[in-house]
Amino acid sequence: MRILLVNKYFYRKGGAETYFFALAEGLRALGHEVAFFSMQHPNNESSYWSKYFVSEKDYVGDISAFKKVQEASTLIYSFEARRKFEALLEEFKPDVIHMNNVHRQLTLSILDAPYLKKHHVPVVYTAHDYILLCPAYTMVNGRGEVCDACLDRRFMHATKNVCVKGSRAKSLLASVEAEFLKYHHSYDKIDAIIAPSEFMKSKLDEGGYAGRTIAMQNFLTDSQMAMGARVANTHKFDDAQAGVRPYVLFFGRLSKEKGILTLVRAFLKAAGLTAPYDSVESDGAVCHAAESSEAANDKTILPSNWNLHIVGDGPERPEIERLVANAGSEAASRIQLLGYKSGEDLQREVGNARFSVLSSEWRENMPYSGLESLAAQTPIIGACIGGIPELVVEGETGFAFKSGNVDDLTKTFLKASLVNKNNYQAMQQACANYVDERCGQDRYSRQLLDIYEAAANGITPMGR
Repeated sequence: MRILLVNKYFYRKGGAETYFFALAEGLRALGHEVAFFSMQHPNNESSYWSKYFVSEKDYVGDISAFKKVQEASTLIYSFEARRKFEALLEEFKPDVIHMNNVHRQLTLSILDAPYLKKHHVPVVYTAHDYILLCPAYTMVNGRGEVCDACLDRRFMHATKNVCVKGSRAKSLLASVEAEFLKYHHSYDKIDAIIAPSEFMKSKLDEGGYAGRTIAMQNFLTDSQMAMGARVANTHKFDDAQAGVRPYVLFFGRLSKEKGILTLVRAFLKAAGLTAPYDSVESDGAVCHAAESSEAANDKTILPSNWNLHIVGDGPERPEIERLVANAGSEAASRIQLLGYKSGEDLQREVGNARFSVLSSEWRENMPYSGLESLAAQTPIIGACIGGIPELVVEGETGFAFKSGNVDDLTKTFLKASLVNKNNYQAMQQACANYVDERCGQDRYSRQLLDIYEAAANGITPMGR
């Protein structure tokens, strides 16, 4: 089978690109031919197909950078992308097109390529974010609240609520893009939509895409699975007895929507290093966690040797540093900001952690950081929001808490610190079993091929 993979970035920028390149690896391993369509960029990996990539575009800067209306319009519809996509189609003649992140830099104009009007080529789309439902991608409004307003498909809500980067101009452009795609029937040209979490599938169905969606949890490549097994530390309790300080780990972007400030405040409170904070609970969070207070009622402070490691960088780092400094010297010694890490250096940090924390305050889909943690046999303390609860089997692969709620995360830290060696080792085995049973590359690739075949035959996908 000839499969054309489409994604606006052709370098390892984030989770979507991790998926994109892993998908190519898995499909090639099964003997299929893969081609690519993307955007030019200095960081791109090499590819024969780069001769068809569109010119580089950057819409991150201020709106004032759009000196002409025509430049802003390419955010919505790109004639260059349609022309170059047509040329690639004529050469490669794909049996299926699998799109990933395409908005803004590539645009859905590619689906108007004349080749596709002559030949029925099925189109599959993996939804890495909520762009089909929300002009801001995140389902978080301009006030930082989890939001369902645009599920009614009236996308000017995003302008009214200033949802995009605090800018009314950018919010207007995003709203106009969404309205154009609706009236242009761009999404009607997609045969099947893959949702990496059951939660995302439910939202897509609610937003008008029922009948074309299928839930398929993200996978890990064979090399990622092997890395996880290699860094998994099954002797963490022995290490602690030898004087190694146990730690909980956050790794990712230090930004408000990741809940990093809630995390730091909860750790300080659990460690008895600061006055209690008011509890603030995220709008829309649905939590199935067991009540943490009963589990922790005989222990009100974390053991003094427990630390918090924070890996990553981002806009909230100065505020984290301020919170830690205000809490005193002991806080500074127990909360370590380790900066950016990657590769095996990062994975060893994950493997040696007692727990990793997914503290998001937006509807995170199916974060690779969670899968990588489970592969390294490190249980998760996870917020009840988006797809995160699908990774956390309470008391087995981790513990859940109410998103945005300092008090509940504090109790969950205390609960996690009470887990004894035997129970912890059982949790590690549950993590290993989870990824073995649900996250295999070969299993995912074969299921995906079934979707390709069904789409080619005009069969509606059957979502779980």
